[in-house]
Amino acid sequence: MTPTSLFLALSLLVAISADAQSERQLANWLKRFPKADLNGDGKLTVEEASKFRKQFQRDRRPGGGRGVVRNFKVDEGWKKDRFPEHAVSYKSPEEIKAIYAKKVGEERAVRSFDKPTDGAIRVVGTGHSFMAPGYKTLPLIAKAAGMEQPLYTHTGGGMTGSTRYKWEQENGIFQFDGRPTPKLLASISNAKWEAMMWGPYFNDKPEYYTCWVEFCLKYNPDMKFYLSDAWPQLHQLKEIPKSEEFFTEEVMDRLGRERSAEYTKLIELLNGKYGERVFIMPTSDAMVLAAKHYLRGELPGIEGLHKSVGKKERSLWRDTLGHLGPGFDQLEGYVFYATLYGRSPELIREPVAFREKGDFPGPELDRIFRKIAWQAVSNNPLSGVKDSDMDGVGD
Repeated sequence: MTPTSLFLALSLLVAISADAQSERQLANWLKRFPKADLNGDGKLTVEEASKFRKQFQRDRRPGGGRGVVRNFKVDEGWKKDRFPEHAVSYKSPEEIKAIYAKKVGEERAVRSFDKPTDGAIRVVGTGHSFMAPGYKTLPLIAKAAGMEQPLYTHTGGGMTGSTRYKWEQENGIFQFDGRPTPKLLASISNAKWEAMMWGPYFNDKPEYYTCWVEFCLKYNPDMKFYLSDAWPQLHQLKEIPKSEEFFTEEVMDRLGRERSAEYTKLIELLNGKYGERVFIMPTSDAMVLAAKHYLRGELPGIEGLHKSVGKKERSLWRDTLGHLGPGFDQLEGYVFYATLYGRSPELIREPVAFREKGDFPGPELDRIFRKIAWQAVSNNPLSGVKDSDMDGVGD
């Protein structure tokens, strides 16, 4: 995920430089970051915002890289039964399209695809930098499998790619009051889709997902929904290890179980409300399996687990926050593909046209990634995919 500190800094700069909107922006930031009100008078000034921004920029996590905010204030409106009446999602499809057309033009206001005849499904999605690698490689993988992947996303870095943030932004409510950007809402309500994908974020709550589910089902009643569960991160530990010797298979399994527990309850709650239509894309299981392969010396070309710990360039994770290391965009894309289509990437006969640098990751590592992806997906009870006869095709 892109560090939220950077996002905050940039956003405050916008608030300070945009005179016409500075008062509203500062009021919105005060709601979300009350500590920025340094004198406690209930009003955020430009000077206070600037000081808070500089303080935030100096706040760095151990091991390098800025940290993400894991505890933050959310608008009280989320606790109410209804969103503000001016929320874009309450408007008609024609009205939603017209609102977005004012930003991008009539021709670009709605993205639609004809019903695929090659077996592909039409997908919309939100997400952040943990989802970006898979979003980039999924269409390449689908193409090798003989499909053109219809995919339309509204993404952002860190918190700005979360389902909650995107719902507020698209609807023009809470921190975006009166300033809607209904990129996905316009297309969901005016076109046909089979699935929606999401990336997780800290302190996720069911209501951050139910709003999307209910809007989608209103216009596309057969849609299914897929949530990535990310992967183990260093923030789960009390401190960053001094050496990669800390990471054993047992440690990786424990960290993976902690991640899975966070989202199992959420998925079960959503399915209890909407039926079996919400699934996990088990990227966490896949990365745990990859880590265990590495520890056994079974990932050719991979030099380490965490670059921030072992200082190796070709590591599973490239920074303290947990962004994927080089080559692992392929593994994430394979997990997305296997979950969406219920087929093992091992069955794809054509080579995938990844944008590899030199001979890395290479065919051997790619073959292992395909195997790991299917193992993770077919063995996770929340993925919706089972392979009882082990033929690489979901039952």
